[in-house]
Amino acid sequence: MRHCLLLIATVLLSGCSTLDYYAHMAKGQFELLRSRQPIAKLIADPATDDKLKAKLKLALEARAFASDTLGLPRNGSYTSYADLGRPWVLQNLFATPEFSLDAVEHCFPIAGCVAYRGYYDEVRLKAEAERLKAQGNEVYIGQVPAYSTLGWFDDPVLNTMLRWDDDDLAGTVFHELAHQKLYLQGDTRFNESFASFVEQQGLKQWRAARHQAAESSIRSERADQFAALILATRERLQKLYASGIAEAEMRSAKQAEFERLRADYRQLRDGAWQGYAGYDGWIDGELNNAKLLPFGLYHQWLPGFAKLFDEAGGDWPRFYAAAKKLADGEPAQRAATLEVPEISATP
Repeated sequence: MRHCLLLIATVLLSGCSTLDYYAHMAKGQFELLRSRQPIAKLIADPATDDKLKAKLKLALEARAFASDTLGLPRNGSYTSYADLGRPWVLQNLFATPEFSLDAVEHCFPIAGCVAYRGYYDEVRLKAEAERLKAQGNEVYIGQVPAYSTLGWFDDPVLNTMLRWDDDDLAGTVFHELAHQKLYLQGDTRFNESFASFVEQQGLKQWRAARHQAAESSIRSERADQFAALILATRERLQKLYASGIAEAEMRSAKQAEFERLRADYRQLRDGAWQGYAGYDGWIDGELNNAKLLPFGLYHQWLPGFAKLFDEAGGDWPRFYAAAKKLADGEPAQRAATLEVPEISATP
């Protein structure tokens, strides 16, 4: 998980813990803003490392492409750079009940209710995680290298965004600007699936415009197949949790589903993937409902948005208009439109 939305409060807040949380978030955000430097100035500075210069030039090119070709907002976002001196900008805390895949949501004045809570401070993060676990919830912590403030600030390129390859850097710019283009208050799944689709489709066009070969089909197929394994597990768990069987029996069946996920993954890894072990770290760690949650948010409606894009004839303005119409409509109709058959977990 590489993205999130920063939640800034500007209206009535109540409760000391809420005020304390927002104070910590505001401090982290303004420290980030204070660290910004214009990318053009850094590129022109002979003292700037050549590798950093190359990455920043690419970021500016992706920034221009996002507006010129993808129809994304044209503003000051991603025209500055900030080095935070750490490998993540913040960490997200996800939580779910023991027998549910529904997130423990957090509601904010600007962003509405979302399925996670971000933290700059690791001590606060761990304390909240323990509090949620004490209530019987399951938790998962994901490190985040980039986020969007939905246009409230000019978001900078961060050192945390430069850890992967050029496609990841450009795709992150597209993803975060997509949040500025369209944001539906209170519907994390819609927002993240929409931005993830813009990122993926934008990268295809970006590579074509630069006369680069299409992204390795092997890499994308592996990512799709892994996501499909997780989504299939989520679907089976949802049926289990709705079955009404006794808690002890449900708990045992739940663990069996996680073991089935590990077994299915290893079969895929050792078979079709010919031993590629890039997801071993994730699959071998603790598995719980909260860890599966981001896949339902970031991946589940990707095929639906792809279908919407095809119906728009690949025209970005028409696609955005259709997505906005869905966002303005009823939740049931939105879900019905975007629920299309999922990708296969096997080649």
